Amino acid sequence: MDFSRPSFSPWRWLTLVGLFMLPDTHSYCDVLGGTDTGLEYVSVRPAVWSGISASLLTCGICQASGQIFISPDSLLGVEKYRTILTLENVPEDVLEYSWYRGKDNSTENMIFSYKPPNTRHPGPSYSGRENVTRAGSLVVRMSAVNDTGYYTVEVDTSNETQRATGWLQIVKLRSNPGISANTSALVEGMDSVVAKCLTNSSNISWYVNFVPTSGSNRMTISPDGKTLIIHRVSRYDHTLQCAIEDVPEILQKSELIQLTVAYGPDYVSLWTQPYFFAGVLTADIGSSVQLECNCFSKPEPRYHWIHNGSFLSIPENNMTLPSLSWEQMGSYRCVVENPETQLTFYRDVTIQPPRPPLPTVNRELYIPGPLVIFLILLTSLGGAFVCRVLVYSLFQSCSRGKTCHKCPWQTN
Repeated sequence: MDFSRPSFSPWRWLTLVGLFMLPDTHSYCDVLGGTDTGLEYVSVRPAVWSGISASLLTCGICQASGQIFISPDSLLGVEKYRTILTLENVPEDVLEYSWYRGKDNSTENMIFSYKPPNTRHPGPSYSGRENVTRAGSLVVRMSAVNDTGYYTVEVDTSNETQRATGWLQIVKLRSNPGISANTSALVEGMDSVVAKCLTNSSNISWYVNFVPTSGSNRMTISPDGKTLIIHRVSRYDHTLQCAIEDVPEILQKSELIQLTVAYGPDYVSLWTQPYFFAGVLTADIGSSVQLECNCFSKPEPRYHWIHNGSFLSIPENNMTLPSLSWEQMGSYRCVVENPETQLTFYRDVTIQPPRPPLPTVNRELYIPGPLVIFLILLTSLGGAFVCRVLVYSLFQSCSRGKTCHKCPWQTN
């Protein structure tokens, strides 16, 4: 009984369809006889697809019988990658592992023989790329398409010899995807970039700044995955790249697209020496004054200086007045302009001399000598006149009273 070449091919349901055309194979069991025990056992073709009950049943037979078999998941390799044919149900008391190219164990087909722990012998079919691990698995480095075919392993123990055969398929990857974009020079917050992944694969992923993205409020990916749109690009968007994954865990990436995003200036900071406060810088005539503008912008902005409404021929972001003069006093404006974003910002400062000190007020009171004598006489005369007026008033009051008592100057 031989199940190795059935007519139906579920391999065409894999994501590898279109990469290669597999032989019409499903899952198979090579029915081989144990040389010592006479037991029959099988080796299974890879059952990568799910839901194929026949393949699962075959693997179950292998495991239930306790016989060795080549792991189905290891029977698919990729060109230029390492392939490992993994053995399952390996007994513990193995004396020798022997691997052969083909379905029989003839001497001319031997690839490699390994006797634990350290004895290794290459065979006639050894190409220099094969090796056997301590667990008995066959490792093929830099797999080639012509490595496709049957492989047979023979395991010798102290009690028996078991043999298993499997069909290894080496597939050739399609070429790496291409990538294109409508533009790579953009303005932050204004422009959008549309990138296309040039491939026939249906399993496409996108990377922005080397980080995978699946879309967001700012990024849109088309239903077929081939187009990425970044709306209102940011200064932090640097690179775009797409990748395909026709074979699980093997990413094929496109070239990078470098984005040049113009931004700024966001604001302008002004540094002065001496320092200024509330837009006013106070400096003495003949002193040194430094003015410097700074901002974040890409590309580098253009700088302009204006003094009292007149443009100065100073294209740098800093200006030095080594010896301040009266003509250099007044208002200064630093203008920062980005020609790509068409944004312009400015900062103002006024240079003025220190205010003159206020005059000193003499708070001492000085009265000349003659004035002092005059004031004394005036005070004395004024006091006498007041006393006379008081006495006269008192006399008149007493003389008019009806019940006037004796006045002090009247006598009996």
